[in-house]
Amino acid sequence: MTGLAQIRSTFLDFFKTQGHEVVASSPLVPRNDPTLMFANSGMVQFKNVFTGMEKRPYSRATTAQKCVRAGGKHNDLDNVGYTARHHTFFEMLGNFSFGDYFKADAIEWAWNLITREYGLPKDKLTTTVYHDDEEAFNLWKKVAGLPDSRIIRIATSDNFWSMGDTGPCGPCSEIFYDHGDKIPGGPPGSADADGDRFIEIWNLVFMQYEQVSKTERVSLPRPSIDTGMGLERIAAVLQGTHDNYETDLFRALIATIVDNTHVAADGKAKASNRVIADHLRASSFLIADGVLPSNEGRGYVLRRIMRRAMRHAELLGMKEPLMWKLVPALVREMGAAYPELTRAQDLITETLLLEEAEKWNADCIFIGTRGHNKLERLLIGSVASAVVSRANCTVEVVR
Repeated sequence: MTGLAQIRSTFLDFFKTQGHEVVASSPLVPRNDPTLMFANSGMVQFKNVFTGMEKRPYSRATTAQKCVRAGGKHNDLDNVGYTARHHTFFEMLGNFSFGDYFKADAIEWAWNLITREYGLPKDKLTTTVYHDDEEAFNLWKKVAGLPDSRIIRIATSDNFWSMGDTGPCGPCSEIFYDHGDKIPGGPPGSADADGDRFIEIWNLVFMQYEQVSKTERVSLPRPSIDTGMGLERIAAVLQGTHDNYETDLFRALIATIVDNTHVAADGKAKASNRVIADHLRASSFLIADGVLPSNEGRGYVLRRIMRRAMRHAELLGMKEPLMWKLVPALVREMGAAYPELTRAQDLITETLLLEEAEKWNADCIFIGTRGHNKLERLLIGSVASAVVSRANCTVEVVR
């Protein structure tokens, strides 16, 4: 098992066999939370289910959720390109229980998936529990057979989740993969925990309390489960790297960038190639979900992401728009899992091209069809028609 697509489908299929409803990703623009700029975790679309405000015809769900962290308090934008794991767009795999199963099943299924289905070696895995969560501690010993030294008690908020000042909350249990002593860093809870050696791959949240006020917390009558596994992180582990940008999807996108820029992927160009690949994903999915570049709100965040990618294209020596040429590669890689990307391909291409033309202060846009096959010429023709109607400059289609 190597590709992101197979890793994603294996996760969803595993939980489907455990009686979970496979629920499609919600849009990046939350429908049920006006305080949130973008969906940034798998539980966002289920928030009202967890609080009891919404009822659904299932009590178990599993998803691959589109997420963006590039605005508000969750903002990874400036780190992207310079670290092994930061992204503006990422996918969060998750399984959820709405008052159905609880810790025992959640821990057993998590362990079985990563060790049997994904085949991770048990001696590379370490878990954490909230410092007073004896039930989770004992379950990890029973289910996984882990020694006490690899079930680490954490007393900080890192291992206690809350929805807000009031509402559902509870202890967390995280699963870490040890990349080995060739990578700097120490185990969770240690002084060197920020290194890359021990990587969190899955967080299990046990919603067993309700925070009534700052001083009062009561037990929920029907505890629930919310888990999150970063697809890019688990893919890196399964593909034998500690670097998300070395996984198959990013290698394919970066190869397409190199084909267009004729600049090597590594060396001085490494960060710029990664920025462009990451920001292509974020920009395209935001546009597909109805966000367009503007000077305020979500549109402003999108414009910042797009312009940062374009600036890095210039650093690679590009003298003409690049981003719009990369869209077909992204659709090939992710369109099967997210059909909305395929449906919006023309809009994405058009929006990127117009934004790039504006940044370049272009007087004229030339769109050529020579050298393309029939299908590609149809796409170019469709995009050209839209560009003609929206561009602030002359558009010439050269056939």
